[in-house]
Amino acid sequence: MKVRKVALWCAMAGLAAAPVGPNPAVSAVQDRSPKVVEAKRLPVCPTARASKRAPAGPAGPAAPGACRAAGHILESGVRLARRGQAGFTPSGYHHLGANTGGEWAGVSGRMSVVDGSVRPRSYDFVAGRFMVKRNLGRGNIAWLEAGWAETGWAGPGRQQIYTFNTNTKTWQFYSQYTLRPGDKLWLDLHSDASGTWSAWLWWGDRWNLLTAQLLPVGRTATIEQYVEVHVDSGKPGLIDVPPVMVDNVRLRPADGTEPRLWREDVPTLTGTDPAQRRLNGGFCLDWLTRYDTWTAGDCGR
Repeated sequence: MKVRKVALWCAMAGLAAAPVGPNPAVSAVQDRSPKVVEAKRLPVCPTARASKRAPAGPAGPAAPGACRAAGHILESGVRLARRGQAGFTPSGYHHLGANTGGEWAGVSGRMSVVDGSVRPRSYDFVAGRFMVKRNLGRGNIAWLEAGWAETGWAGPGRQQIYTFNTNTKTWQFYSQYTLRPGDKLWLDLHSDASGTWSAWLWWGDRWNLLTAQLLPVGRTATIEQYVEVHVDSGKPGLIDVPPVMVDNVRLRPADGTEPRLWREDVPTLTGTDPAQRRLNGGFCLDWLTRYDTWTAGDCGR
């Protein structure tokens, strides 16, 4: 499996995170996008608990009860340098999952939440996430990712819903969603006709909009599904990660037809033989049904 090229950066400043405003994260560029303006008009999501049942329909502004995240959002400027930059320790990064060989208009699926042994006041993190991206050339990649993460610098010891995108270049943690190990999250990332990409969380039995971003990606993108672990290169050590379960992963075709399961007939890059267990730095990836059902985390559990 290849390393994510731009989302992992080595700290250039202190362990810092700062609160931002109550609206979904959008930059000045997105504020001029009619689709983003429309998304910001959604009602504020009420206080709720994690959903126990599957989504009743597709994510989007027209979904019954659709709302927008508007609780306290913690924005973290921690930056981690890419592989090949000074200060990178190859053994510190572990990526378990896959990415599509072609382009799609979105991805959705379910991920379980686990409690990793992330060390406080460190650059350790564990994350389960989906990502859409486009390589713009000359080392530039535009992307949006969403999932859950446990980090050593923002809310240590807690699992949090987060997004990250190349417009803001910051981690955004959504504190209105209280996670517990064992929770199962439904996530959806997709584009619309304008090329605006949005990230949605199924919570309280309704679709919650986390962020909408007009990215230089277009209406289709390469899709990734990963469990990702980083060990602070300044504090070598081990992180335990109980296996994360990922299932019901579906891809949205570019032609607007119904989402379909990510199966073997979809061109997929894994970096290794998917028929065999993937071992990476003490963590194991097991494809239960290629490629829509899998687990990743500590080996032997």
